[in-house]
Amino acid sequence: MTPITEVEGRRLALSNLDKVLHPVTGTTKGEVLHYYATVGALILPHLRDRPVSFLRYPDGPEGQLFFTKNPPPGTPSWVRTTPVPRSEDPRARQVVIEDLPSLMWAANLVVEFHTPQWRASSPAVADRLVFDLDPGAPAAVADCCRVALHLRERLLADGLEPFAKTSGSKGLHLLVPVVPTPSPRVSAYAKRLAVEAEAALPDLVTHRMARALRSGKVFVDHSQNAAAKTTATPYTLRARARPTVSAPVTWEEVEACAALADRGGRGGLGGRPGGPGDPSDPSALVLLMGDIAPRMEQYGDLLAPLFAPERAGAVP
Repeated sequence: MTPITEVEGRRLALSNLDKVLHPVTGTTKGEVLHYYATVGALILPHLRDRPVSFLRYPDGPEGQLFFTKNPPPGTPSWVRTTPVPRSEDPRARQVVIEDLPSLMWAANLVVEFHTPQWRASSPAVADRLVFDLDPGAPAAVADCCRVALHLRERLLADGLEPFAKTSGSKGLHLLVPVVPTPSPRVSAYAKRLAVEAEAALPDLVTHRMARALRSGKVFVDHSQNAAAKTTATPYTLRARARPTVSAPVTWEEVEACAALADRGGRGGLGGRPGGPGDPSDPSALVLLMGDIAPRMEQYGDLLAPLFAPERAGAVP
């Protein structure tokens, strides 16, 4: 029998609560739903007024994964949708997660949340700039941290303030609040900085996507600033064997992780002896589901400045 629960006055049918979704840790769907209920106050501001795309993994990361932008069949009438016209479908709509009932409904589908850098109220006008730092083996997250520190200095020189979060996979994301700017202009600027980073750090950085160019380097992916692209939403769980989260980290943690690369270490996804940012930890900056509530108590939302208009900079 499917349990029925009430969330802020909305009745939700929650299914398969005992199903294991993250096999390495034995994390169940019920535990995943509890995670989203616990961190709703953190993730909801990053979802509100942004059309969401879902990467669904209902049978865990080893099962079928599929990416969808359209509202799933059976979407409740009380879940907001917004027009997001596409060339192949001018009448297309996407879900917008506005409240805790909508969040829990979506989480019950078992999804990663992905959002664009613009709001539904201002399509293709970005209020965030993003870099996805993706390491090509044997490069790892410590190398991404070195690149992040370089980009931070470059952005600060242009009056822009970046914030870092784990990708929930192998790398690191940088998010930058910007004065609302057309996406093509933000994309052009981001590409320029990626090209500059490759010129400044040729042994460490590539700005091109070709796999043949990425071995041992950090790919500075600037493409997610395009209006049609999305990035993993802050605090979303990822479809991985362990319940990793794309979650913010402090610049002190980034600096500590970069020290691994400076000493010849590579970082990676090994054990967790010292936790995020511990230079002795080969998996520095890997954050799991269970890490987030304590960090919420300690830091609140490290990405809260993204919502402060006075912190937004003008794109040169």
